[in-house]
Amino acid sequence: MRSKQYGPDLTPPWKKQRPAPEVPAEPDLVVEEVTTGFCGAVIRCEKTAQGPTVTLEDRFGKHRVFPMAPRGFLLEGRVVTLVRPQGRPVPSGPARTASGSLAVPGARARVARAGRIYVEGRHDAELVERVWGDDLRIEGVVVEYLEGIDDLPAIVRGFAPGPDARLGVLVDHLVPGSKESRIAAEVTGEHALVVGHPYIDVWEAVKPASVGIEAWPVVPRGQDWKTGVCRALGWPQNTGAAWQRILGCVRSYRDLEPTLLGRVEELIDFVTVGGAA
Repeated sequence: MRSKQYGPDLTPPWKKQRPAPEVPAEPDLVVEEVTTGFCGAVIRCEKTAQGPTVTLEDRFGKHRVFPMAPRGFLLEGRVVTLVRPQGRPVPSGPARTASGSLAVPGARARVARAGRIYVEGRHDAELVERVWGDDLRIEGVVVEYLEGIDDLPAIVRGFAPGPDARLGVLVDHLVPGSKESRIAAEVTGEHALVVGHPYIDVWEAVKPASVGIEAWPVVPRGQDWKTGVCRALGWPQNTGAAWQRILGCVRSYRDLEPTLLGRVEELIDFVTVGGAA
């Protein structure tokens, strides 16, 4: 017996899965494959006997080929269906670096300046390199990491910042009244600048949509934040692997929160103004 309301398909309308929006798989579009979590930029689309495929490249240069199945990818956290581009012309214009700066084809790295930028940890350094690496090499700026900032006052004294050797420091969770804010006030001077972002860890400076999540989880006080994030998101509790997953989703400055972008640009400007190479 057929239902007059549903016809031959007895699935109620409210249970039917809505079709995902179709998105052309344009080169450099960054997506995440839903079953594997592989995040990368579109390299090419191909027609095969089994159907169309798309090749993605992650930040390490690894390529993987996936079928362009319905609802097969995440784009800024939304499920989409990739389709082959319709041959629209590629906009012409100057190439840009991951930070949005104009690229300088064939430019050689500048001799390193005496000035430096320090960041708290390895993840911070890798994220800065991922987005600003091209700019830093042209400017001759070296980024080093500290493994925390408790010893920052002694490190700054040993560095001895001066007019030709300025020091910029990027600090996590720099909010009023925090330990980090007290240390920053102690070492900031004419030739040393400490700036920071409000996030507990630099992971949070990556936009959730770029990682394919709705928001960064709230981790109760007293728990290790990174481990808590992995647990809340259902990821394996391996923070190193989790970070590589996050970093692999960062293709340019568009994937980062403005509060981090502004601080890094401020430090680059600070250490390159008047500094000798």
